[in-house]
Amino acid sequence: MHYENKLDQIDRLNGQIQSFRPLSQDLLKQLKEYFRVGLTYSSNALEGNTLTETETKVVLEDGLTIAGKPLRDHYEASGHSEAFDFVYGLAKKKAITEKDILKIHHLFYYRINQKTAGGYRKVPVVITGTDYVPPSPAKVPALMKKFVAKIPVMRRKLHPVVFAAKLHEELVNIHPFVDGNGRTARLLMNLALLQAGYTVTVIPPVVRADYIALVKRSQTGKKDDTGFVNFISSMVYESTKDYLRLLKKLSIS
Repeated sequence: MHYENKLDQIDRLNGQIQSFRPLSQDLLKQLKEYFRVGLTYSSNALEGNTLTETETKVVLEDGLTIAGKPLRDHYEASGHSEAFDFVYGLAKKKAITEKDILKIHHLFYYRINQKTAGGYRKVPVVITGTDYVPPSPAKVPALMKKFVAKIPVMRRKLHPVVFAAKLHEELVNIHPFVDGNGRTARLLMNLALLQAGYTVTVIPPVVRADYIALVKRSQTGKKDDTGFVNFISSMVYESTKDYLRLLKKLSIS
């Protein structure tokens, strides 16, 4: 489970992407829809959602229900898609507020539980498969305020990909919501990437075990997040390669 730091390679690929700009509205729309389906499918699948990528596409694009699949799986797909649109809308901004994070969670979760959507948890949570114990519910609001206050400083000091990875890591550590923390963290990470001019980044379900192990490593024992940051940089690298491949293909057609 060794992931290399890919920051230089990402920035080189981003340079190639720049040469295609400005992109037409039609091309931007196609790319957005491609990543909407990919990110919604993968982010939900990491948490046990049973919809396939094709089924996710059908739910999002045709509004159909997949026979034999739980209703909740459909709600997660629709909610994630709506939160993705909101994140896209914030891409032109250069700030991330506490209200933005709560709104991301609310949009993802309100179909599942209107009462707890976009609100901090009032109960302790246990994360299975790890010794890490998230902060008590009483501490969550203050921890979130402190976290959000640090965001502008982190953004100035860190490479955009490292910054995005750290946002993901911190949110998951605070675990502010009853459910949907991982998906909110991945959307927050993507918001930071989009704001800095990077590609929407997908963490495919095939690397789920590595992903969880590296999150765990950053939380317990020596609390080393180098592996996690390198892992995220590898995911950004793969997604950037994918974006460039699509760009070349769609620009020719």
